[in-house]
Formats: sequence, structure tokens, C-alpha cells
Amino acid sequence: MPRRSAVPVAARPVGNATRGTTNPNRLRRMDRWIAAEHGAALRRSADPVAVDLGYGAAPWTALELLTRLRTARPEARVVGVEIDPERVAAARPFERPGLEFRHGGFEVPLPGAPGRAPALIRAANVLRQYDEGEVAAVWRRLCARLAPDGLLVEGTCDEIGRRHVWVALGPEGPRTVTFATRLASLDTPSDLAERLPKALIHRNVPGEPVHAFLRDFDRAWAAAAPLGALGARQRWLAATRALAADWPLTGDPRRRRQGEVTVAWEALAPRG
Repeated sequence: MPRRSAVPVAARPVGNATRGTTNPNRLRRMDRWIAAEHGAALRRSADPVAVDLGYGAAPWTALELLTRLRTARPEARVVGVEIDPERVAAARPFERPGLEFRHGGFEVPLPGAPGRAPALIRAANVLRQYDEGEVAAVWRRLCARLAPDGLLVEGTCDEIGRRHVWVALGPEGPRTVTFATRLASLDTPSDLAERLPKALIHRNVPGEPVHAFLRDFDRAWAAAAPLGALGARQRWLAATRALAADWPLTGDPRRRRQGEVTVAWEALAPRG
């Protein structure tokens, strides 16, 4: 009896579908930080392709990412990757030169030659539904897909992008945590706790570094209250200067004027 020829079976994408919630400009704070902090690496890259992983039910975030990355590298390209095939089909009419959409998950499928590595993976509001214990494995998998000077940015924001916290990772693992907010909407820095990424959100308890950081940030904010008469920005800048005495703040200090503060990952990493 003749043997049947093997029929290739497409591998199931790795991961789970997100809720798909998205709004225009929701990720603007993260995008601007990426363009500023990773722009030099994008300009050096021989293949400046970025991935918007889990872009959701509408393609707005991928379109916006392309626009913002092109301020740093005009040749930048974006691939939107979604695990829900119906979302991919809905996004395809929005494709244009430099922007396309593909079905996939944490395996991060890219067009072109096998083994092509992205210069950037942005995964916003993707891991929120996962268990904390799953995060490290997902990070390792995504970091392994990066180009040698690539960047993974994973974090969470509110529905209209006023409050956002993200972790930046290189191929070697996590590097920094950035807190970003619309200053006019901020009562205390610890308001950002509800947007901590999955790796940290359950660690905001006494005895954990992220809890101590937010406690100290609130104290510095309270001490800077008199500067509130000059505006929330001046108060924020004074609070971050005080915070820098005890915490390893990193990145360009000028970005703090935008309502951002970046901390070395090692200072906030969970214990145990």
C-alpha cells in the first residue's frame, strides 16, 4: 500500500487572544519614549523592522507606531501581529508601504527570510491576562527573537493613555522600568500602581522593592507640594530629583519634563 505524503500542518500561534481594547493615541507615551531612547539603535539597524504584538481589534496602534518610529528612522517598517485571525483580516485594508499585518503570537512571525530578527517588539496590554508565573518565559521567548541591539517594551496603560508603566528589555533580559503619566491628572505617583505590568503588579506590597519605590515617590511628591503653585511639572521635577538620591534613575533626565521617570530594573525586581 503506498505511503501517504506528509501534509504540512501550520503551527498554532503561541499565546492567547487579548480583549482587543484599543483607542487612537493610547500608546503615545510609550511610542515617544521608544523613538527617543531607541532611535539611535534604529538608525544603526540594517533592518529597522518593528513588531506591534497583540495590536487588538483595530490597527490604530500599529499605524501610529510607524509614524512615530519614522521620526527616528524614515525607513522603519512595522509588522502588526495578532493571534485572532479575524482581527488580522480586518486590519489588512490598512496596509501600506512599510506596514503589514500577520497572524501569529509569541513566536513573532515576520515576512522575509527565516530567522529575521526585529529591531523592536512592542507588547502593550498583552500580558495583563496571564499569570505572573508565565511572564518570565514569555519575556525569554520574545527577547530571543530580537536583533542583537533590539528592544522589547512590555507594559500596561489605561484606556486613554494617561497612565502607563512599561519594562524595557534587551536580548539579555530586563533593563529598566518607566512610569509615565499625564501630570495634570495625577493625584499621587502611587496612582500609577494600578498600571504596573504583570511582573510587578502583585508585588506592590510591603517588603517588595516596587512598593518601597512608590512609597518614597509619594513622600517626595508630598514634600514638593509647595511647587504645585508653579504647576504639576515643577512639582514632578522636584520629586524626581529627591527620588534620585536613593533610587537609580536612568535615561535622559530631560524626559522627566514629559511626566516620565525611568528606574533600573534591578532596583525594582521582585524578591524571591
